[in-house]
Amino acid sequence: MADTVQQRIEDRIPALEQLERDGLFTNKEVKSTALEYKLHRTDFITYIQYEINVLELIKKRRARIGYHFKREEIEYPIIHRIHHVFRRATKNDVQLWLSQVAFNKEWVTKSQLSMILSSMLAIHPDKLVTLWIMAAKCEMEDRNSSESTRYLFLRALRFHPEKKKVFQEYFRMELMHAEKLRKQQQELEQAKIDVGEYTFSPEILSGKLAELLYRDAAQKIKGAEFILSLIQIAAIFDFTKELQDTILQDLQCRYVDDCLMWDFMAKSELDAAGAPEHQSATFYHLKKQLQVLLSSGDTVSATQIAITATQCFSQSLEMWIFSLQTLVHLESTEAGHLFQEALKHVNPKESLPLWQLQADWSMTSQIPEDTETLFQKGLLSPVPAVSSTMKEKYLEWSYKTGGYKRARKTFTGTHQIKLPFTRTFFMKMTEIEKEQETPKMSNLRDYYERALREFGSSVEDLWMECIKEELGRHGNPENCGKLHWRAVQMLQGESVERFTTKYALLQTGHM
Repeated sequence: MADTVQQRIEDRIPALEQLERDGLFTNKEVKSTALEYKLHRTDFITYIQYEINVLELIKKRRARIGYHFKREEIEYPIIHRIHHVFRRATKNDVQLWLSQVAFNKEWVTKSQLSMILSSMLAIHPDKLVTLWIMAAKCEMEDRNSSESTRYLFLRALRFHPEKKKVFQEYFRMELMHAEKLRKQQQELEQAKIDVGEYTFSPEILSGKLAELLYRDAAQKIKGAEFILSLIQIAAIFDFTKELQDTILQDLQCRYVDDCLMWDFMAKSELDAAGAPEHQSATFYHLKKQLQVLLSSGDTVSATQIAITATQCFSQSLEMWIFSLQTLVHLESTEAGHLFQEALKHVNPKESLPLWQLQADWSMTSQIPEDTETLFQKGLLSPVPAVSSTMKEKYLEWSYKTGGYKRARKTFTGTHQIKLPFTRTFFMKMTEIEKEQETPKMSNLRDYYERALREFGSSVEDLWMECIKEELGRHGNPENCGKLHWRAVQMLQGESVERFTTKYALLQTGHM
C-alpha cells in the first residue's frame, strides 16, 4: 500500500511544479505532501475533499492574478485523480456516488456525467428511486435526449413498478417532450421550412403517450391523491385540456368516496365561471352532484356521496344538514348513526338545526321508545335554545302519539325540570286543552299561571290572554279585576302602559 501511495505522490510532482512555476502555489505549499499521504491511506472521503479544495484554491488564485492557461497540465490531472479515487471508493456507497455526481456537475463534461450515472444505476438499480430520476433529468435537461430519458424511466419502472414518484416524473417528461415537439413544429411553420417527408405525430403532440402512461399507472397505484397529482402536472401545460378531462372523469368514477376528490372538484367549481361566490364551493358542487344523482335514480351513489361529505367536512353544520336531509329523504339506515356523529363534531351552540332535523326524522322513522329517548336527551342539553325547542316538540309529539293524558303528563314532567321555557310551550298546552270536548278551566288557569311566573314581568299580551279566557264561555269575569291588579304590579317599564291601553280597549269593545 505504501508503494502505491508513493507512486501516486510522485505522479503529482509535475503538476505541483507547474503550479509553482505559474505562481499559483508557493514552494512551501507544494512541498506539504505529508497531510495528503496520511489522508490518502486512511480516508477516501477526506482525500477527495482535500483534492477538491485544491481545485477550488487554484480557481481562486487564477481569478486573483488573471491567469487562465495550462488547464490541461494543472486541473485535469487533479480531476483525473479524483475520478480514480471515486472509482475505487464508490462501488457500494450510494452517498459517495452522489458526491461524485455533484463533483462532475461542476468540473466535468455532461457526457461524462451521463456515464457516471449509468454506472451508478448498473450497480444500484434497486436502491433509491431518486437516483433514477436524477439520471433521467440529466438526460432530458443536460443532454436534451428524450429517448434516453424514456429508456431510463422504463428501466426504473422494472425495479420500482409501484413508486408514485417515478410515474409522476415520467408523466411530466412525456408532456415536456410533447411540448418541445410542438414548439419545434411551430418554429418550422413560422420559418416556412420544408421538412420533406418528416411529420410530427398528432398523437404525440397531444400528449397521448402521457395518457397511456397514466392508464398504466392508474392500474398499479390506487388512490385519488396520486391521480390528482397527475392532473396538477398536466395543468402546467397549455395543450392538455383533453387529457385533464379524461383523467378527471376516471377520478370521479373510481373515487366517489374520497374526500380529496371532492375537495378538488369544489375548488375547480369555485374557479369556474358562474360558481356562486357567496356559497362554499364544496357545498355548491356536492349539492349539484347529489341533485343529478337523485334525479337519475342513483340512490346508492347519492348515499355514498352524502356520507363521504360528512367525513370530509365534519366541522361544517351546513354540510351535515344537507347530507342528513339527503339520507333522510333516501330513508338510509345510516341516518341514525350519522345524527349522533354530527352532534359530536358540530359546535353545541350551533346544533339546534341538527336537533330539529333529528327530532322530525325520529318521529316518523323510529319506534316510540327511541324517540322518547331522543327527547329526554334533548331536554338536558346545556344549550337553552336546544332544550326549550325540544320541549315544544316533545309536547307536540306526546299529544299526537298518546293523546291528551300523555301530553299533560309530558307538560307536567318537563315543567318540573329547571330548564328555560318558551311562551310557545305554554300556549301549545293551552291549545291542547281547548281542543278537548270539555276543556277544564282549572287546567287552563294552571297553564297560564305557570306561564305568568316565567314571562309575567315582560309580556303584557300574556295577561291579556288570561283576561280574555276569564271573559270566555268557561271563565269567571270576576277574576279579571284581580288579574288587572296583578299585571299592573308585576309588569315593568313600558309594558305597564301598553297593558293599560290594551285593557281599556278591551273594556270598550275595541279589542
